Amino acid sequence: MTQAQHGAADRDSESGGPQTRVFGIRHHGPGSARSLRLALEAFQPDTILIEGPADADPLVGYVAAEGMTPPVALLAYVPDAPAKAAFWPYAVFSPEWQALDYAAEYGVPVRFCDLPATMVLAAEEEPGDRFDPLTELAAAGGYDDAERWWDAVVESAPDATAFDAITEAMGALRESAEQDAIELEPIDAMLDEQGAVVEHEADEHDSPAHEATIDLRPDDDAGVTGTNSVAEATSDVIALEPIRLEPVRIDAHTLRREAYMRQTMRKALKDGAVRLAVVCGAWHAPALAGKLGPAAADTRLLKGLPKTKATLTWVPWTHSRLSTISGYGAGITSPGWYHHLFTETERPIVRWLTKVAGVLRAHDLPVSSAHIIEAVRLADALAAMRDRPLAGLSEVTEATRAVMCAGDETMLRLVVNELVIGEALGTVPEGTPTVPLDADLRARIRTLRMKQEALSRVLDLDLRKEREVERSRLLHRLRVLDIPWGTLTTSEVRGTGTFRETWTLEWRPEYAISIIEASRWGTTIRTAAEAKILDTASREDSTVGDLSAALEVALLADLGGATDGLITRLESAAALDHDITHLLAALPGLIRTLRYGDVRGTDTKALAHVADGLLVRVCAGLPGAVTGLDTGAATELRGMLDAAHTAIHTRDDGWATGEWLGALGKLADRDDVHGALVGRAVRLLCDAGIIDEIDSARRLSAALSVGNTAAAKAAWVDGFLGGRGLLLVHDRELLRLIDDWLRALREDQFVETLPLLRRTFGAFESGERRAIGQAVRDGGATAIRNGEDDGSFDVARGTIALRAAAEILGVSV
Repeated sequence: MTQAQHGAADRDSESGGPQTRVFGIRHHGPGSARSLRLALEAFQPDTILIEGPADADPLVGYVAAEGMTPPVALLAYVPDAPAKAAFWPYAVFSPEWQALDYAAEYGVPVRFCDLPATMVLAAEEEPGDRFDPLTELAAAGGYDDAERWWDAVVESAPDATAFDAITEAMGALRESAEQDAIELEPIDAMLDEQGAVVEHEADEHDSPAHEATIDLRPDDDAGVTGTNSVAEATSDVIALEPIRLEPVRIDAHTLRREAYMRQTMRKALKDGAVRLAVVCGAWHAPALAGKLGPAAADTRLLKGLPKTKATLTWVPWTHSRLSTISGYGAGITSPGWYHHLFTETERPIVRWLTKVAGVLRAHDLPVSSAHIIEAVRLADALAAMRDRPLAGLSEVTEATRAVMCAGDETMLRLVVNELVIGEALGTVPEGTPTVPLDADLRARIRTLRMKQEALSRVLDLDLRKEREVERSRLLHRLRVLDIPWGTLTTSEVRGTGTFRETWTLEWRPEYAISIIEASRWGTTIRTAAEAKILDTASREDSTVGDLSAALEVALLADLGGATDGLITRLESAAALDHDITHLLAALPGLIRTLRYGDVRGTDTKALAHVADGLLVRVCAGLPGAVTGLDTGAATELRGMLDAAHTAIHTRDDGWATGEWLGALGKLADRDDVHGALVGRAVRLLCDAGIIDEIDSARRLSAALSVGNTAAAKAAWVDGFLGGRGLLLVHDRELLRLIDDWLRALREDQFVETLPLLRRTFGAFESGERRAIGQAVRDGGATAIRNGEDDGSFDVARGTIALRAAAEILGVSV
């Protein structure tokens, strides 16, 4: 229909004057959306007002732009404090979105009519309704669940004539509602039915105990669920026998919103609207329907409201964020189901259960075509038994549980999470107003062929490929900016050392706010990350460990503009930090950074200089740091020694390895240090080949000698053996020494050392423990079944193993 046809319809109006229709809708209801579309096509308005922030009018033009795909949301934020923000989300099945789409299709002027974001953000009140009237109507209709009532009455039978009945039902609820008092100067004023200002007179019904009543008297032959239209159903609800409901309160915020809506309606009519359509939440419809009355009372309600600066734009949204479980006040329990109802008009139940089967099959669960057929039959049978024109969510869910899931609630939860709620992510056009940082992020995503998705997805990166490296750098930079689109995770793919990185990607709508907050650091992702990480490092309370971690991230993210500053800051902090444990804790991170820098082609000469200086200070200060420690401190320091030893070993630098092993050698020779540290030093030197098996056995024998307490001996054993049971499996002499020592313990000594020994042996793999037990049971015999421990090898068997390994590796022997 063209605009000219709309004009012709206006001229043919029977009344000859302006007409206003108020359509009370349910936010995010597909039946309500379909009914609204039918009603608009029948009414043919020349102006449409929609509940939403009035200062978002300039963004209406983007609704029909290429690339705009709901779910999307209007985002409003305070430029100087982006964390102070509000969202107005819309899905394709939202009645407001259908009104916007209708206006765009037919060229009808459309505006938003609710309180502007400048007032909402200043008042620190969330947009939207504070009260859900559907709960009351559902109770009046005999339902304990508002979602089930709406699904049965509205979603299953869209009806363009329903809005008058819904408005009447809401009016019945509001008739006896209590209203928050609003201080007005010079008098406390409220509105009468015509909008005039009147004095509020107290009466007997104003007490908090007053309860609203609704007439609920059904015919004997028909109930609400047996009606064929929404109008009939809601009329039945209004006309039923009186029941007592909880008091309904209309808060001051709602009254102000409705006053602003009426003011917007007056302005639209003054501007020449002849057929005005107002789309608002059903709860507000009675306050907007009928004659508007004088504007003075509404003006006074709105006078003096605080304002602030606000910027508005469109941002992508997700179905899961529309759900009530996300905390969204106007949320629904089943956005995925509602999307399906709105988009699949032909055989919706069959198509839905086919999707259910697809979800279950994707999780390797056996679901056949016969399951789908039987589930459809059961859902239809349940709907017929309940006198419903079409199976609803409760029917298809019960059919899914019984037929496809065999009563398994775990399988049903998969369907609920992936289909009933869903994770569809909308998109916005390229030209949508945004901050430069967001524009740079979008450009980088396009260049790197990445995709923002609401569903969690694993991304394996091979850092030997340039594009994969750039993807890794982008994700690391976003983490610096507190935009955790990607989370580092453990890959199920066989690794290739430092050349592989695995991320779990999941885009969330609230990251739009995070991007705006991060925009204060720069206009591009790289410069913003550099500025933020340098700012973090410049804090006085930054430790060597913090700076080491920041430097590692900077190299991973290729923040060359920040690297020099971080290294300088790290050198200064390390020079002033006299706590060897801080330096020791920072050393593994620095060496790991060196390794990653080599892989990514980063110049790490300056960093190597810092790491070497740190190592020298650690080696020099270690003798003093290990003196006089209790068990807890010794255990913590032992973990640091392990981490540093592993890092230095993987660095594969001769000078650094020599310095470190020399420091460990001095520690291993001391008898005034906690046994857990001495035992671990001996173990690490043994692993490095500095101490042979004979020397390690001698040191163990000395540690288990008569001069030491049972607890000290157990600590030495724990330090020496911790996490390495194979040492006892293959070294019979060490096993014999420990076995002899345990047998010689008195009962009180054994009880004293038992907890530590259980912790030591409990850390071994189950196979190691079995092999040790077998060896002890056999009187110290070798765990190898056939042989004696004569140190000889079975050449024939070894040759067979060698050939098998060569064949696997594809090499010749």
